[in-house]
Amino acid sequence: MENSNGDQCRSSSTQMPNSHSFPHGFGTSASNTSSENLFDERSRQMGVEESASETVSDQEPLVSDCESGVSGTSCEQFQLFDDGLVRLVEGDTVYEIIKRRFVLGFDSLGVQASVEGIHRNDFGGVMRQARLNSFRVYAQAVEKKCGGNANAKYAWYGASKDEIAQIVSNGFGHRGLSRNNGLYGGGVYLSPDNSPLESACNSIVDKDGLRHLLLCRVILGKAELVQIGSEQCHPSSDEFDSGVDNLSAPRKYIVWSTHMNTHILPEFVVSFRAPPCLAGFVRINPKPTIVPTSPWVPFSILISVLSKFLPPPTVSLINKYHEAHKAKKISRNEMIQRFRQIAGDKLLIAVIKKFKAKVLIL
Repeated sequence: MENSNGDQCRSSSTQMPNSHSFPHGFGTSASNTSSENLFDERSRQMGVEESASETVSDQEPLVSDCESGVSGTSCEQFQLFDDGLVRLVEGDTVYEIIKRRFVLGFDSLGVQASVEGIHRNDFGGVMRQARLNSFRVYAQAVEKKCGGNANAKYAWYGASKDEIAQIVSNGFGHRGLSRNNGLYGGGVYLSPDNSPLESACNSIVDKDGLRHLLLCRVILGKAELVQIGSEQCHPSSDEFDSGVDNLSAPRKYIVWSTHMNTHILPEFVVSFRAPPCLAGFVRINPKPTIVPTSPWVPFSILISVLSKFLPPPTVSLINKYHEAHKAKKISRNEMIQRFRQIAGDKLLIAVIKKFKAKVLIL
């Protein structure tokens, strides 16, 4: 069974990452670049199995803090996080795979970012082991429910350094949910592994000038489309497991609050430096911008006029899209497309022509 990007999510995706088995599925979307080819090559070198029937043993040992690519010296020096996270050595295979994928995601939008460190969750302690085992159990359950495909993906999550440390130690909490402003309902919003900049906008610069992103394994199962303005906080039916903002090319994965500590597994933390204002770079189209030739009307006036023809709930939804655009959470083009879907081209054209005629008279 294939996911929306055309790649197959095998049962091996639930495997615990270690020095010999980097989690399969990182950077394997249809928009592959050289970084994915690097991943495939490195994965084969580390013995990643391609068999769809591979399963995870609950007895699989965890690697030690300093095993393979994490030397004894590196475990003690240059630690950005104090507990539960082990710093990877630059040049290590896993380090280079993650770094290259991360930098490529920024470069594609013309943003320069430099990776200052990558840490791995060691899953030490009783409670972290419990969360790891819980993730495995749910991955296997969703896999069975979805006909053999749990649709496990890698995804980014941005927050402050302290919040990330808390998530690694205690799991996700409602502190992270409030930051979303409920734009897509009550859940944890993550961005695909090829779009770190989406989540980096939620990261917070620490006292050392660094930002931090969690690289998580996420169980998506069967995802449903969630519209902006949704008040959803759990799957709409037993058929679905998660949400996305776009079925064919999602920029946001929505893991509901009811699932956030069973369907998300924080595995790595990437610490980096980037320009101070990142929101302005999100969703920039690398192609030359085409200047619109259609009549122009201020959005505030457009919404005011539309309110005379549309019911209050519909106008409220249009207002929410407008606010999301002003907050740089969606692009102008996406906002306009949403307006067209809600109000219809016929009504919009009539309003714009009326406004243009009024301006000409004045």
